[in-house]
Amino acid sequence: MPRRKPTIKTDVIGDLDLSPEAAIDDYRVSRQQDQFFVKPPNWDSAGDTIEMLYIANLREYDAMKQVQHQLLKDAKRQTALNVQRIRKMYKIQERLRKRFVEVNGFIKDCADKKRSADKSIREETVLHAEVTKEIDEFKTSIAELSTFRNALKATVAQFQPYERVLEEVVKVSDIFISTKDCIDRCDALMLAQVEINELKSQKLNEIEEMRQRMVQITSDAALTVLGLKNDLARLDRSYVNSRATCLKWEKILSICKDTTSLYNLDKERMFDGIQIIYRMLCKRRDIVPSYHSYEIDKIMSFIMREMSLLSSVLQELESNKGDKVGGGRMC
Repeated sequence: MPRRKPTIKTDVIGDLDLSPEAAIDDYRVSRQQDQFFVKPPNWDSAGDTIEMLYIANLREYDAMKQVQHQLLKDAKRQTALNVQRIRKMYKIQERLRKRFVEVNGFIKDCADKKRSADKSIREETVLHAEVTKEIDEFKTSIAELSTFRNALKATVAQFQPYERVLEEVVKVSDIFISTKDCIDRCDALMLAQVEINELKSQKLNEIEEMRQRMVQITSDAALTVLGLKNDLARLDRSYVNSRATCLKWEKILSICKDTTSLYNLDKERMFDGIQIIYRMLCKRRDIVPSYHSYEIDKIMSFIMREMSLLSSVLQELESNKGDKVGGGRMC
């Protein structure tokens, strides 16, 4: 009777969901084809010969050798690629280390410049205090001279009506030779007053120049300190970025090293497994292992021969078992 659900199994040719009368043709075609599955031989059919088994095993051995050669080639290529990548990582790490040393040296130079600027500021501050003290002294002297000048003017105005008295004094005095001598002496006093005024103006100008120079020096020092602070902040940001880049490449390098180590570990485990199979087969044959661990090609050839012999023996045993079962049925 037909099936109630559609057929979804693979390796089936034809539509077996039909009735048996309509599906018999597709069933015959499915039974006769051998493209998708191999029909087991009948009990009275002759099996494959030793030559055919040898040819099949030889083909399988050649295919395995090609696969092994390809795997070895890929492994060597991957090893060379990993070595190149590791060398490139070392170069990048060395370049970053040199850059870090340069940046560190530049930061130290900036710190030295900052200390030198602070020292200059302290020296200029001390000089400013000294100049301020001198200015105060000059102001005191100028005040004293002004007081003296005012007192002198008052004295002259007070004694001006006494010119005749002065002449009489000159006549009777041994100090003054004449009135002109007295006037010359007064002119000398006036010239001294003029010199005092000139000196006052000169000192005031010098004081103003000193003040302007101090303001300029202070402004230059402040600008220098501000520029150094900006450079230091920029270097700090550059250092932080360089440190983040170093950490990133260090993480990538550690991942590469771990990958290489895992690959080498898998390769060593595969070699150990091949070595164990080789020793087991030698022990089964009761022979002493003669190949070393680095002779992988010879060991694999020996294993393939032993496995092919074991497969042949197994097939022969199964064939003999089938013959015995068939003979029993005929009897």
